Order: sequence, then structure tokens, then C-alpha cells
Amino acid sequence: MQRSTKLKEDCQICKKEKFISELMPAVSIRQSIVDLIKSSGNNWDSQGYICLDDLNKFRNNYISKILQDESGNISSVEKEVLDSISDKDIISKNISEEIDRNLSSGQRLADNIAKFGGSWSFISIFGVFLFIWMSINIYVMTVHPFDPYPFILLNLILSCLAAIQAPIIMMSQNRQEDKDRQRALHDYQVNLKAELEIRLLNDKVDHLLLQHGQRMMEIQQIQIELMEEISSKIQNNK
Repeated sequence: MQRSTKLKEDCQICKKEKFISELMPAVSIRQSIVDLIKSSGNNWDSQGYICLDDLNKFRNNYISKILQDESGNISSVEKEVLDSISDKDIISKNISEEIDRNLSSGQRLADNIAKFGGSWSFISIFGVFLFIWMSINIYVMTVHPFDPYPFILLNLILSCLAAIQAPIIMMSQNRQEDKDRQRALHDYQVNLKAELEIRLLNDKVDHLLLQHGQRMMEIQQIQIELMEEISSKIQNNK
């Protein structure tokens, strides 16, 4: 097929006249997308053109159809990915910073307490505290210790500390699990967008290869015509 020598052509979908640079030949469109265009009720001519805006719209519809066939429906996460592809937005972001910005003062305090309670600093400080407490009641205040052996008051303090510390640590762990879920969800979005972008990129590469092949065919056709013209002149001069 020879390329059109016109600077503009009509898009067979929106019927608007546009420059060739804004159009794509119908013969270079993937067959699965062509089937989708035909099923939508549009007249399709394999010798015509389609503008990039309409092509991207059908590409997004085709991707949506793939996702629906695989999972049964499109979730809000997948819809966000499709919108980012359509709007050419960047979807990757730092989830940890975004979550940390939305923490309340109580949540930050719980995280700090859990972080300190699970450190060697806490173990060292608490070990020194226990040693001092028992030393005072055994060796310093031998006559009237305020907490004699078996250290009932110390056991009460430790029980109260454990009762308070346990739910605080659980709060921090639950928030960490929620953060991990959001990270996994974000990784899924990024991977999904990368896969879909690669599919669209393959279509564009196929189009470029087809255009290159068409240009080479045109050049060969021109060369053949020149050869025939030269041959004809040579024969006429004999």
C-alpha cells in the first residue's frame, strides 16, 4: 500500500481532518483493537486512518476488557492505573512518607514507645533499674525496706508495665501491617502500569516498523521507476 501524499486525512472514527502526524494508518493497528472498534459500531476501513486520541481511547478500553476478563471486574486500584495511563501521570510515590504525614500524635507516640520498648537501650535501662531496686531493698534498707523480698511491689509495677506496653506494641504492629499492605498494593499498581505500558509500547514499535517498511517500499518503487525511465531513454537513443 502506498502512503498518502496529503498533509491531512480524515479520522474514520471522529470524522475530523487532522495532520498525518496525528493519525495512524488503519493497517498498522493490532487486530484485537480493530475487533473492539468494529464491535463498538464504528465503520472501519483498513485503508483509512485513525487519530491518536481515538486510538488511545480504544487501547484503554481494550486494556479494561483484558482486566475484566482476568479478574471479573475492575477494582478502584486498576481504575486508578488506567486513569494514570490515559493522563500520562506518574503513579509511583513514597508510601512510607505519605503514611507518616497522616499519623496522629497518639499514633506517633505509640510507634516511638514500641520502637524504644523493642531496643537494647530499653533492656539495658530496665536491667539497671531492676538491679538498683533489688539492691536498695536487700543491702541498703536492710531494716525497713519499702519492698522486701520477694519484691511484691516490683512485680506489681512490672505487671502494670506489661499490661500497658502490650496493647501499645500491638497498635504499632497493626499500623505496620497496614503500611505493608499499602506498599504491596502500590507495588501491584506500579507493576500493572509497567505491564500495560509495555503492551502499548509494543504497538508503537510495530507501527514504527510498519512505517519504516512502507518508506523502504516507496523508495524501492521510486528506484524501479527511475531505472525503467533510464532504460527507456537508453533504448530510445539507440
